[in-house]
Amino acid sequence: MGCREVLPKRTLIRIVRNPQGVQVDRTGKLAGRGAYLHDRKSCWDKGLKGPLSHALKTTLTEEERDMLSAFAATLLTSGDQADGSLSTERQADGG
Repeated sequence: MGCREVLPKRTLIRIVRNPQGVQVDRTGKLAGRGAYLHDRKSCWDKGLKGPLSHALKTTLTEEERDMLSAFAATLLTSGDQADGSLSTERQADGG
């Protein structure tokens, strides 16, 4: 949703809206209206600007937005590798 890149559902993180509110669904099995984002911070940043609210057909509360932003802060930036090293293009840029 954030970057519009298509990947298998199992590789994405599901966010769900149910009667308890909006929450991250790491299992992908919670009942409720769901939306999917990549496990990259840049996708979450884009999604939190509006597309996520639209996909979940709700207005995110400040508390929900803060919780999702905090979760996004734990994710890799798009140029980082899972092992913590920088990608080759970021190394060449001095990033």
